[in-house]
Amino acid sequence: MDSTPPRIGDAYDPDCPTRQILDRIGDKWAVLILLTLKDGPVRFNLLRRRIGAISQKMLSQTLKSLEQDGLVSRAAYPTVPVTVEYALTPLAGGLIGILDDITRWAETHVGDIMAARRTHDGAMDEAA
Repeated sequence: MDSTPPRIGDAYDPDCPTRQILDRIGDKWAVLILLTLKDGPVRFNLLRRRIGAISQKMLSQTLKSLEQDGLVSRAAYPTVPVTVEYALTPLAGGLIGILDDITRWAETHVGDIMAARRTHDGAMDEAA
């Protein structure tokens, strides 16, 4: 028996909320946060250090959005100062393998993509 949930969205319908979900999981910061959390809960400052080049504001906003979407959970512990950890929810579990595959593909083909860009840009310069 197929355990795949039935499709209820249509990404090609401009009014379908599926597009909002694609925007979320297509965002580079969201992808990096989700992949950073795949090995277990991580505190805010460690997330920021591991990801690198993300502002505190952007990290906070992205975490709030991922939490709102049910992909990340936030746990606060009564320490001084308060300790806050972020973790993946079960909903995000099925997404991590896909994001790992996409990231691995990007890392493998980054040279090819950069070469194609240089070729394209050179052809555009010659045409101008």
